[in-house]
Amino acid sequence: MIFLERWKGMLYLCGAFTLAGTSVITAWFLNGKLGTFTITAASLVLALLCLLPLCRKELVRTVRQLTFRDWGVLFFQALLGMFLFRMLLLQGLLHTSTAEAGILTGATPAFTVMLAFGLLRESVNGNKLVGIVTTVVGIMIIQGVLTPGHAFEAQHLYGNLLVLCAAWSESGFNLLSRIGSMQRTASPNKAIHPMVQTTLVSVIALLLCLIPAWFEDPVASLAAIGLQEWLALVWYGPIVTAVAFMLWYAGIKRCHVSTAAAFSGMMPFTALLLSVIVLKESVGWEQWCGGILVILGMFLIGRQQVAINPLPPQLPSEPGIIGGVRE
Repeated sequence: MIFLERWKGMLYLCGAFTLAGTSVITAWFLNGKLGTFTITAASLVLALLCLLPLCRKELVRTVRQLTFRDWGVLFFQALLGMFLFRMLLLQGLLHTSTAEAGILTGATPAFTVMLAFGLLRESVNGNKLVGIVTTVVGIMIIQGVLTPGHAFEAQHLYGNLLVLCAAWSESGFNLLSRIGSMQRTASPNKAIHPMVQTTLVSVIALLLCLIPAWFEDPVASLAAIGLQEWLALVWYGPIVTAVAFMLWYAGIKRCHVSTAAAFSGMMPFTALLLSVIVLKESVGWEQWCGGILVILGMFLIGRQQVAINPLPPQLPSEPGIIGGVRE
């Protein structure tokens, strides 16, 4: 049972980060046509239009049970994982190249493991360390860091710092999600369904976006875009936001933070594949070798997690509840 739960969690994480990787292509279609906060706010509205009808009753029940501390955790998840991460990344891309931004977001696994080791005291054994290093090296190869003659340009320093802050925000979100999952494991009767949690975090992030988005003249800019841009927003909202975050919450409650850190390597790898398939960009052997290393790193850490890290004990399930989470 533990074995199946671990692998189920890793499949959820793989799906979540694969969908998150498609956001790079989505941003390519929206870049320069909508403001940063308008993109985030519009995508969240579209996501909530799909989520609210599906979890309305469960949402009301959950909100009544949430404590002040629960709301605090949800607020910082929305602040770090949706609001700050997207704002910092999109703003950073205005001042730096996508290649350099990709390199710096590839630092997220290392940041996440550092935070998990320092705050959650998660162990960093040989296989886990090799898996993390392999993943980071693979991302570096994909982005061209190890290619002779590649170097950061001085004028991109500001954008690079913004993207680096985005990576830290994502790492903090990873850590908070795991902390919240651990707390709910200790009290299964307070477990939050992944769909409900995604809805609550999306609502909070939308509220954070509304005021800054208003200064971007969102009504006029949204009225001016075409069908292609609206399709990109639909993908960015219900799919990249709603489905990806539901998969993320379902996966992180079954896996350690370092496992999630390794699977975050699927983001640049997915972006690489889509750039070839959708944008018809050409890639060399370095990118394909880097992709293989990313997959190898995920396998090493995933295999180690299943072998040595048991799931926390849970109370027996009640009717209609699976693993402490109402389905």
